[in-house]
Amino acid sequence: MGAVTSRFDLAGHVLILGTIVFTVYGQLILKQQMAGLPPLPAGLAQFPELLRLILTRPLILSGLASAFVASLFWMAAIQRFPLSYAYPFMSLTYVLVFGLAFLLFGDAMNASKIGGLLLICTGVALIARGG
Repeated sequence: MGAVTSRFDLAGHVLILGTIVFTVYGQLILKQQMAGLPPLPAGLAQFPELLRLILTRPLILSGLASAFVASLFWMAAIQRFPLSYAYPFMSLTYVLVFGLAFLLFGDAMNASKIGGLLLICTGVALIARGG
Protein backbone atom coordinates (compact mmCIF):
# COMPACT_ATOMS: atom_id res chain seq x y z
CA MET A 1 0.00 0.00 0.00
CA GLY A 2 1.67 3.22 -1.12
CA ALA A 3 1.86 6.03 1.37
CA VAL A 4 1.21 9.63 0.44
CA THR A 5 4.52 11.42 0.45
CA SER A 6 5.39 15.09 0.23
CA ARG A 7 5.88 14.63 -3.54
CA PHE A 8 2.68 15.25 -5.48
CA ASP A 9 1.62 12.14 -7.41
CA LEU A 10 0.15 13.63 -10.59
CA ALA A 11 -0.54 10.25 -12.22
CA GLY A 12 -2.36 9.03 -9.11
CA HIS A 13 -4.51 12.14 -9.01
CA VAL A 14 -5.30 11.75 -12.71
CA LEU A 15 -6.52 8.24 -11.88
CA ILE A 16 -8.79 9.67 -9.18
CA LEU A 17 -10.02 12.33 -11.61
CA GLY A 18 -10.72 9.64 -14.22
CA THR A 19 -12.73 7.72 -11.65
CA ILE A 20 -14.77 10.82 -10.89
CA VAL A 21 -15.34 11.77 -14.53
CA PHE A 22 -16.43 8.29 -15.60
CA THR A 23 -18.65 7.91 -12.52
CA VAL A 24 -20.37 11.25 -13.11
CA TYR A 25 -20.88 10.55 -16.81
CA GLY A 26 -22.34 7.13 -16.05
CA GLN A 27 -24.79 8.50 -13.47
CA LEU A 28 -25.99 11.34 -15.69
CA ILE A 29 -26.37 9.34 -18.88
CA LEU A 30 -28.19 6.53 -17.09
CA LYS A 31 -30.59 9.04 -15.51
CA GLN A 32 -31.22 10.71 -18.86
CA GLN A 33 -31.74 7.42 -20.68
CA MET A 34 -33.85 5.71 -18.02
CA ALA A 35 -36.22 8.70 -17.96
CA GLY A 36 -37.26 7.68 -21.49
CA LEU A 37 -38.15 4.11 -20.54
CA PRO A 38 -41.33 2.78 -18.98
CA PRO A 39 -41.30 2.35 -15.18
CA LEU A 40 -39.70 -0.75 -13.75
CA PRO A 41 -42.19 -3.61 -13.80
CA ALA A 42 -43.96 -4.68 -10.64
CA GLY A 43 -43.81 -8.32 -11.69
CA LEU A 44 -41.35 -10.53 -13.48
CA ALA A 45 -43.53 -10.96 -16.59
CA GLN A 46 -42.53 -7.57 -18.08
CA PHE A 47 -38.91 -7.75 -16.98
CA PRO A 48 -37.53 -9.41 -20.17
CA GLU A 49 -39.00 -6.64 -22.34
CA LEU A 50 -37.59 -3.93 -20.09
CA LEU A 51 -34.21 -5.67 -20.09
CA ARG A 52 -34.31 -5.78 -23.89
CA LEU A 53 -35.08 -2.04 -24.01
CA ILE A 54 -32.21 -1.29 -21.64
CA LEU A 55 -29.63 -3.48 -23.39
CA THR A 56 -30.43 -2.18 -26.88
CA ARG A 57 -29.84 1.49 -26.01
CA PRO A 58 -26.25 2.44 -26.88
CA LEU A 59 -26.14 5.32 -24.41
CA ILE A 60 -27.27 3.06 -21.56
CA LEU A 61 -24.53 0.65 -22.53
CA SER A 62 -22.07 3.56 -22.53
CA GLY A 63 -23.18 4.40 -18.98
CA LEU A 64 -22.61 0.83 -17.87
CA ALA A 65 -19.24 0.77 -19.64
CA SER A 66 -18.39 4.05 -17.95
CA ALA A 67 -19.01 2.49 -14.54
CA PHE A 68 -16.66 -0.35 -15.47
CA VAL A 69 -13.94 2.04 -16.68
CA ALA A 70 -14.37 4.11 -13.50
CA SER A 71 -13.75 1.00 -11.44
CA LEU A 72 -10.54 0.27 -13.40
CA PHE A 73 -9.31 3.81 -12.73
CA TRP A 74 -10.28 3.39 -9.08
CA MET A 75 -8.39 0.12 -8.67
CA ALA A 76 -5.27 1.76 -10.08
CA ALA A 77 -5.74 4.85 -7.88
CA ILE A 78 -6.05 2.89 -4.64
CA GLN A 79 -2.83 1.07 -5.43
CA ARG A 80 -1.09 4.45 -5.32
CA PHE A 81 -2.78 6.04 -2.31
CA PRO A 82 -4.08 4.98 1.08
CA LEU A 83 -7.84 4.50 0.91
CA SER A 84 -8.29 7.11 3.65
CA TYR A 85 -6.73 9.68 1.29
CA ALA A 86 -8.29 8.63 -2.03
CA TYR A 87 -11.84 7.84 -0.95
CA PRO A 88 -12.90 11.33 0.17
CA PHE A 89 -12.29 12.55 -3.38
CA MET A 90 -15.14 10.31 -4.47
CA SER A 91 -17.52 12.61 -2.63
CA LEU A 92 -16.81 15.16 -5.36
CA THR A 93 -19.05 13.01 -7.54
CA TYR A 94 -21.94 14.17 -5.33
CA VAL A 95 -21.04 17.79 -6.01
CA LEU A 96 -20.69 17.31 -9.76
CA VAL A 97 -23.77 15.12 -10.19
CA PHE A 98 -25.82 17.55 -8.11
CA GLY A 99 -24.68 20.59 -10.10
CA LEU A 100 -25.06 18.94 -13.48
CA ALA A 101 -28.43 17.41 -12.57
CA PHE A 102 -29.60 20.91 -11.67
CA LEU A 103 -28.37 22.28 -15.00
CA LEU A 104 -29.38 19.37 -17.23
CA PHE A 105 -32.51 17.99 -15.57
CA GLY A 106 -33.81 20.89 -13.50
CA ASP A 107 -33.32 19.06 -10.19
CA ALA A 108 -34.14 21.15 -7.12
CA MET A 109 -31.48 23.30 -5.49
CA ASN A 110 -31.83 25.03 -2.13
CA ALA A 111 -29.67 26.58 0.56
CA SER A 112 -29.35 23.43 2.67
CA LYS A 113 -28.22 21.36 -0.31
CA ILE A 114 -25.68 24.00 -1.31
CA GLY A 115 -24.46 24.18 2.30
CA GLY A 116 -24.02 20.41 2.36
CA LEU A 117 -22.05 20.49 -0.87
CA LEU A 118 -19.80 23.23 0.51
CA LEU A 119 -19.15 21.08 3.58
CA ILE A 120 -18.20 18.17 1.30
CA CYS A 121 -15.76 20.37 -0.65
CA THR A 122 -14.26 21.74 2.57
CA GLY A 123 -13.79 18.23 3.92
CA VAL A 124 -12.08 17.02 0.75
CA ALA A 125 -9.78 20.05 0.77
CA LEU A 126 -8.83 19.45 4.41
CA ILE A 127 -8.11 15.76 3.80
CA ALA A 128 -6.09 16.50 0.67
CA ARG A 129 -3.98 19.08 2.54
CA GLY A 130 -3.46 16.78 5.48
CA GLY A 131 -1.85 14.19 3.21
